[in-house]
Amino acid sequence: MQTPVGFSTVAAFCEHCRCHLKLSIEFPSGGASPCPSHESPLHHFIYRAEESQPRTRLGNAARIDYSAGWEDLLSFQCSTTECSAKLKVHTRSPHLRPEWIDLLTNKDTIKSRAQKAMSDDPARFEGHAVPFPSEVLSNLRKHIVNALQDSSRRTIPAHNKRWLLCLGDPCTELLEYIGFVRKDDEWLVPCADTSAAAPVSNPINVLLEDVEKELLTLLLQQPDDEKRALKVQYSLTSASQYFTKALGTENYDRNPSSRTNTSHEEEHPFYPSLGAKLDFRDDLIKFAYERQLISDPEGTPYYLQALQGIAAGRNSEDLQTTVAIEASSGKVSAHDIRKAYSALGLDLGSEYLDDDHIIGTFQSRAADSPRQEPDLRRALQIVGQHRCSPSIQSMASKTVTNLEQALSWLGATDDMDDNFVVAMYKVKEEENPAEEATARHAVSLIAQHRNSGALKQWLETGVLGEVDMDVGQAYNRLQIDDRTIEDSFVLATFELNYQEAPSQADDLRSALRAIAKDRKSSLLNNFLNSGMATTNHPLAEWPVGLRNIGNTCYLNSLLQFYFTIKPFREIVLDFDAYKRDASKNNFMESTIGSRVVSKQEVQRAQRFVLELQKLFQGMITSPTAFIVPELELARLTLLSQPAEADLRRSSTIGGDRPSLGEINGRPVIGPLALPISDIAEDNINTDSRAAENGIESSEPTLLGNDPAEDATDQDMPDLIPEQSPQQSQKRPILDDKENLPPSEASTERSNTIEHLANPLAEASPSQTTEQRPLTDGDHKLPDLHGPNGTQDGVIEPPSRPPPYPPRPQPEENKDKIIRQEIQMGAQQDVTEVISNVLYQLECAIKATSFDPSGEQIDQIKDMFFGKSRSYTQNPRGDFETKEQFFSYLFVDVASGPKTIYEALDGAFDVQQVQVDGTYQPQYSTISQLPPVLNILVQRAQYDQTKSSAFKSVNHLDLEETIYLDRYIDSDDKDLIQRRTQSWDWKRQLRQLEARREDLMQTDLKMEASDLLNTTAGCLDEISKEGDIGVTAGLQEAIKEAAGEAKEELDSIKSLIKDLTANIRSQFVDRRKLPYRLQSAFIHRGTATSGHYWIYIRDFKQDLWREYNDETVSAVTKVSQIFDEDKNPGRPATPYFLVYVRDDLKDEFVDPVCRDVPEQPETQNAAMNDVRDHFAESYTAPVQDGQGTTAVSGDWFEADYVKPQQW
Repeated sequence: MQTPVGFSTVAAFCEHCRCHLKLSIEFPSGGASPCPSHESPLHHFIYRAEESQPRTRLGNAARIDYSAGWEDLLSFQCSTTECSAKLKVHTRSPHLRPEWIDLLTNKDTIKSRAQKAMSDDPARFEGHAVPFPSEVLSNLRKHIVNALQDSSRRTIPAHNKRWLLCLGDPCTELLEYIGFVRKDDEWLVPCADTSAAAPVSNPINVLLEDVEKELLTLLLQQPDDEKRALKVQYSLTSASQYFTKALGTENYDRNPSSRTNTSHEEEHPFYPSLGAKLDFRDDLIKFAYERQLISDPEGTPYYLQALQGIAAGRNSEDLQTTVAIEASSGKVSAHDIRKAYSALGLDLGSEYLDDDHIIGTFQSRAADSPRQEPDLRRALQIVGQHRCSPSIQSMASKTVTNLEQALSWLGATDDMDDNFVVAMYKVKEEENPAEEATARHAVSLIAQHRNSGALKQWLETGVLGEVDMDVGQAYNRLQIDDRTIEDSFVLATFELNYQEAPSQADDLRSALRAIAKDRKSSLLNNFLNSGMATTNHPLAEWPVGLRNIGNTCYLNSLLQFYFTIKPFREIVLDFDAYKRDASKNNFMESTIGSRVVSKQEVQRAQRFVLELQKLFQGMITSPTAFIVPELELARLTLLSQPAEADLRRSSTIGGDRPSLGEINGRPVIGPLALPISDIAEDNINTDSRAAENGIESSEPTLLGNDPAEDATDQDMPDLIPEQSPQQSQKRPILDDKENLPPSEASTERSNTIEHLANPLAEASPSQTTEQRPLTDGDHKLPDLHGPNGTQDGVIEPPSRPPPYPPRPQPEENKDKIIRQEIQMGAQQDVTEVISNVLYQLECAIKATSFDPSGEQIDQIKDMFFGKSRSYTQNPRGDFETKEQFFSYLFVDVASGPKTIYEALDGAFDVQQVQVDGTYQPQYSTISQLPPVLNILVQRAQYDQTKSSAFKSVNHLDLEETIYLDRYIDSDDKDLIQRRTQSWDWKRQLRQLEARREDLMQTDLKMEASDLLNTTAGCLDEISKEGDIGVTAGLQEAIKEAAGEAKEELDSIKSLIKDLTANIRSQFVDRRKLPYRLQSAFIHRGTATSGHYWIYIRDFKQDLWREYNDETVSAVTKVSQIFDEDKNPGRPATPYFLVYVRDDLKDEFVDPVCRDVPEQPETQNAAMNDVRDHFAESYTAPVQDGQGTTAVSGDWFEADYVKPQQW
């Protein structure tokens, strides 16, 4: 798409109210990547109050005051970072006042005016009739049209008969307003500029054009017989097509069902709430929702309610799944908020509500209705989130994890002395002895915060003694909701909490010990005793694990997988041989995923590969059992550049700026604090430019761009203002979202010929980050030209000195921000991260060739990308084909357990798709197989009854070897015939299964034959009692029907069995294209939480290994990979599968790549010293005489240091 330049203007008017509208859209800087684009299919305009001039209406705002002219000017800015579009909407009241319209259209008024002219000169007007309103309007309109077309200023005699009959002196005020001038006995027509090109700006031309359109509108409202008498055809051209073209909304994807839906937007108020239209497809609805959240995060409840309403109205499973995921992340809708207040009997709009009143109301209602306490607590949680109240949320969650919650739980305040804290503890203990541990924990947190010796001594010497942390409190302390997660995940969560709050190590360690004791976990106990997880395999002959740095277990699985693919690993390790020259712009001639990449993307991608190279080198040479991925690698892997740009842009919204003091009582606002540099390379670029200009570099300094350089921000550090706590609360990070299964939106198979997922959908060019405009709530610069901006022409100096120049942020702040970005990136599902990895690798390396469309061909595309070809039959009966790349195949197990072939068939079998308003058959084939084939298993589903997302745990029966001959694009007539026959069998099978379901699942949960037999038996009993008459022969007829139903069901079961066998054996002799299972990504948990790990096959050693974060272990029972997990609660299920071409498996798969350098004696001695120190400073737990665990010694934090640090 070419970059729009200049601007577009569309002028229009309303055919009903005659108001005028002018829409102008301009691109001041051309736009780096203007909408519509792949990432932003439509503009998303946000209101710019400071550039608007809205009209203040008096009286009833719903009515238009025609007696007083008014104008509105509303300004909008596209919210996407890559688009510079500005939209201005200018509306104006009609020019023709009501009294003037009466002169032109009221028959009595026209008759009175004409009769007066006739009576003044009867002889002259003999034979003339009173004109109709249409004649009057047409006559005046004709004069105006002539004035716009003829540059000479014509005259009209004031005594002209037609003029007098139609207009005359009574219309003088109207005529003069339009521009007619009375000169003696003549009227001069308005003088228009006929040379002006559209769009006109001359005020006279604008006025005449507006009035002409209003007259035309009034003319079209006259009776048809009057218009026919004029013998002139009048028509209006709809402005919709011009608005559509100007706004770039000509070709967006529309919802097919909207063509037959007679509803309108006014019947669906939620559509305007998201800035959406009724015919938007679900993905556009989600795009509008996401843009609204980014632009206005405080309005999240309102927008979520709108999304809920649209999802319910459409009965859209995709949108309902999105709603459920949003709800599971802690977001609540406005409807939920109102419902929560109502459940507690509270008035949402009351100004007298405070936290104490709300908590008291909850406690009172919970005491009156104990069975309703869970629902009341959920309502209280929502109210707490709405009010951003820690005390209310603490009461709702029954957790005490920080000082605020401890004080709230005890009913104390921070200014109360220690004696009162102890007294409140005793009150809590007496009220509910079961909460003793929680009460002591609250006192402990207060003592720690105050560093109170009195409270610590009371805790140590009190009559209650030392109380171990309750296991439930332990899970809450570590913020673990799912108690079934693996030990390794518990350990990773503990370490993340410790990294965020090292001062709370004792408390965290107590929580971990309670969990380890409850689980009898050797892994957790080993960590508590030694500070590290160990492996029993020789380090030089075994893969290393990857430490979970916080909600990154599937990232670790993904990195382990890529490391085992030898050609991929070699590209990363020998990156210089493949690296693209980013200093040249020749890469702009090629495309990746049908898009041109930017220089900034190439540089970012190459940083990613260098970070990945460091990790791979560490995995090869590390002398330890596992290593720690760098935070920067996690950020670049999990967070795509568009997502990063949106995140950083949103972080700039609403930030406070330092004040430089005041001028005449008005604040002078200073610049934002210096942002943290994104990477070291930015500093290198800055230093190198400084050196070229002869400037000695000392500290990093933010400089302006050289005008001679490319006008992008590629050499500038990213801008990340630090958020305030209040801002952070408004943007909650989704807990455990890295464990989300692939979202339905990212894996849904489309009903168009582009049904195979575009593997590069996540990455796109991203340019500079814009700041939002200032609003009324922000600081503004003083108006230096207003009455308060100057005093006697002299500007007063600021009332205080300016702030110190910004300094580089501390390293810990940078890590904190990166961790926040990682948390946001961890919300991406597996496929989005894989697409981001592959896209960045392709951006980083040079092409080996290009296909005819200009698409880059490289080692990554050769390795992981195949090609699919879709065949779609058009209404004429011909097949249209389309070929495109794919990076994974999508399979679904929602309908029930399936074999791997049954699941794959769903991606290629014939289906009905809509083409030009009719449904036509479409099927797909594989025209080019990749050496490494990825298969995504869709498991995220939506329960419409419960309005929540759930994980489908249906078993997928894997094969160690699959044969893909049946899916290959081929002219082989036998293969085509087999496919056609297989599709016909499956159609019959679906019909039989539907009928079987009818016969087996009646409303009473009984088979139809059993239900009929039971009914017949009941009739027999009634007949014997004789109280109620039963029709003769009815029982026999029902029993006969039962027998027929039983016979039909047995026949259907037999047919299903035969058809299933035929389908499964249809291609058994087609085995020329074998693929071997190499990796299986496994997930245990729910649709919104859980844990990932991966099984990887070592073909050389004929061995499967389990990679579970830090731990890499041999699989002793292969059945745990292939057999169904019988765990009734949360079975482990495969989410992502990797198959490798059989003849390339030894060349492509190399899981063990180790070259551990021999450790010098000094390093070995240093390591022994560390371990000796550990043994001296920490004594392992031992059992005392009472059966409790006694612990002594100091806590030792065992750092996982890099090899070069030993």
